Amino acid sequence: MRHFLMSFLVVLVFTVSTSAQKSPTGNPKNFKVKTCLHSVSYAGVWTGQARLSVDDFLIKAKDLGFDGVMLVAKRPHVSPLDYDAQARKKLRQRIEELGLDLVCLAGYTDFTAGVDKSGIPNVEIQALYVGEVARLARDLGTNMVRIFTGYERPGVPFNKQYELVCEGLKLAGKEAAKYGITLAVQNHHDIAIHHDMMYWLLKEVNLSNVMAAFDAWSPTLEGLNSEQIREAIWKMKPYIVHTTVADYVRLPRYHYDSTLTNYLSDMPVIRAVPVGRGFIDYEMFISTLRDIGYQGYIAYEMCEVLDGGGSVDNLDHTAKAFLDYVKRFEE
Repeated sequence: MRHFLMSFLVVLVFTVSTSAQKSPTGNPKNFKVKTCLHSVSYAGVWTGQARLSVDDFLIKAKDLGFDGVMLVAKRPHVSPLDYDAQARKKLRQRIEELGLDLVCLAGYTDFTAGVDKSGIPNVEIQALYVGEVARLARDLGTNMVRIFTGYERPGVPFNKQYELVCEGLKLAGKEAAKYGITLAVQNHHDIAIHHDMMYWLLKEVNLSNVMAAFDAWSPTLEGLNSEQIREAIWKMKPYIVHTTVADYVRLPRYHYDSTLTNYLSDMPVIRAVPVGRGFIDYEMFISTLRDIGYQGYIAYEMCEVLDGGGSVDNLDHTAKAFLDYVKRFEE
């Protein structure tokens, strides 16, 4: 009987902890711009981009004037493979020593990978990875991990892929809950990229620690105008716990057709520019975050080929431009 009661209480506690939570937002009058620099900005990912070590990046974020950092949870930065207990303790102490907040770890998931190979338990593998990143996050002193949904694969029914994402988020959410970690699902990958679908997905997952990292650039590239994105923010209000800023320009592309002796238009290529110089309406986006009483950080990333190149000096200059841009929203 005692064993039965204990099992019942465990189930009850888990059910309560994973039901839909209250809105993460607060009083708009208490809105505060809290800035965060994503380490992908100095990870050498894009052509010509400088790569800093984790410690050099932390010093850089502090010297530039950011409040916190978002660390890439894979090589070349903070992979769970490379950080044992001692390394985790040392990194946490270093972050605290510099007076920075570790806002979140950036996890990298794709729950539809291998969808055509049903014999491989990819969703389980991905959920275990998220669990390890969540444990790393706890050890480093943050309560949040950013993750993705899944890319849509051709030749596979959409519903099958959607179901894998939903299953993956549920499994990952339960793994993360063991360490007190919230998963922030970014509107980045194909599945549930539109806010209506993401809202539906998060509601279906129905775990209080599976929320949203909602950004402005993807709905803009989806073709939504400023008013539609404003409405999207209000709809996603119950879930938004994180956002990452990046600004872009479109560069036109054409290819020559000799049968027409003319050029045909192609999809434009996207390149990164300092915030306020691109086509994304951050004036509206950040103002609306303030209107809903957003309580989280505003992260910044340079995660594309950047105007001016990828030298440390240009990365620094662009990061400072972001700080100048967002601080005025506190006025």
